[in-house]
Amino acid sequence: MLSGKYNSSFGWDKYRQMVVAEDAVWNSYIRSHKVEGQFRHRSFPYYDQLTSIYAKD
Repeated sequence: MLSGKYNSSFGWDKYRQMVVAEDAVWNSYIRSHKVEGQFRHRSFPYYDQLTSIYAKD
């Protein structure tokens, strides 16, 4: 979702398990990636477990 050189303003909140960014950054991103807008307020509670299973070394 957030790969690419123009997405460095995004971060990861490990306590809330969600992608975070300033409102202006999200608004700009959603303008060109409408489908991904659904992840703005969505957490990923199993992120750590899935990363340990599917991450490449």
